[in-house]
Amino acid sequence: MSAKPIYIIDGARSPFLKARNRPGPFSASDLATATGKVLLNRQAFSPDALDEVILGAAAPSADEVNIGRVAALRMGCGPKVPGWTVMRNCASGMQALDSAMANMHSGRSNLVLAGGADALSRAPVLFSDQMVNWLADFSAARTLGQKAAAIARFRPQYLAPVLGIIRGLTDPVVGLLMGQTAENVAYRFGISRDAMDEFSVRSHQRVARAYDDGWMTTPRNGLPVEVVPIFDAKGRPYLEDDGLRRDSSVENLHKLKPFFDRKYGNITAGNSSQVTDGAAWLILATEEAVRTHHLTPIGRIVDAQWAGLDPAQMGLGPVHAATPILQRHGLALNDLDAWEINEAFAAQVLGCLAAWQNDKYCRDELGLDRAMGALDSEKLNIDGGAIALGHPVGASGARIVLHLLHVLRRTGGKRGIASICIGGGLGGAMLIEALQ
Repeated sequence: MSAKPIYIIDGARSPFLKARNRPGPFSASDLATATGKVLLNRQAFSPDALDEVILGAAAPSADEVNIGRVAALRMGCGPKVPGWTVMRNCASGMQALDSAMANMHSGRSNLVLAGGADALSRAPVLFSDQMVNWLADFSAARTLGQKAAAIARFRPQYLAPVLGIIRGLTDPVVGLLMGQTAENVAYRFGISRDAMDEFSVRSHQRVARAYDDGWMTTPRNGLPVEVVPIFDAKGRPYLEDDGLRRDSSVENLHKLKPFFDRKYGNITAGNSSQVTDGAAWLILATEEAVRTHHLTPIGRIVDAQWAGLDPAQMGLGPVHAATPILQRHGLALNDLDAWEINEAFAAQVLGCLAAWQNDKYCRDELGLDRAMGALDSEKLNIDGGAIALGHPVGASGARIVLHLLHVLRRTGGKRGIASICIGGGLGGAMLIEALQ
């Protein structure tokens, strides 16, 4: 925590577009560029006035190496504005904000564009190691006889595809898919399938209400638009998140079979976040930049915290990251006006709520004297979350900070925490203050 304030000037995100078993219309750099251009075009300063651009990305494609620099150049920031990339798995977008804050606190930067992007629909389909080795042997063969011998060693099973998205969602240390870690959390706290599905329906209902009330795509009460339109190469517009299911019901969700533990599990595609493409940006400024560019801040980042825990229980990361912030500021759970906890899985969010209410967990894992208590559900994800919107891994950490600020400003709230679980056994959290 630093006394030097870091102000949020503005922010925007793209519509989150659900992956549909084939590459989506936009690459991650397309999404970041299109969203960033809209955001920068509504500012009083020119893009080349930025001190740096920082983009979080968990799965950029091979032709987007240092995607932060790619996006900065494509957005028109000019060759002199440094652009760089950070990766902290599911919190890459939040890490970009934290990295910007660190440089601003040190005096290196005063005006920064930071956020995250991923196009998970474009996660690669890979060759198996056997196929790669066979191709290497065939390429090394010089004579006809050597090539014929290599062909004779070929086996059709070598062509079995390896899905990059599955590898990326598997923890290499504990060997579990992220959904399996959510099953662990559900088992630990006795979270039922009914509770998961009910939470998921609520997420869809709340997102639908936010759209119907005009909070996502329409300027209201002096708030800038959060979800900005983007257009593909053929000029087709993408205006809203397309993973929302307005007909979602517990009855419909009950029909889905468990995906990660087919025999004993309760985690399904319906009570998990969707595989999605999207981007989110925020403009951060110091007091010096506010004065120089005559900016009007809409909020500030007050504090941030990262935490580690057992990778097999990674979904509880928000508890471990948010609790130290609460302690530093002398806050109870419901002293805050709003919370965003990224909905990687319904079981994971419900597990966080259960952990805070559990005396043993709070004593043994958090070093507290007793349980923190029950978080008011009317303060949590009041416009839904990733179960309905999707979870473009690189973007989600920035999205929840941006949306939390929008919620605080429109409701007249002052403070809130955005927190996220992170594959690998980590948690991240930020304390945000709205400036009305």
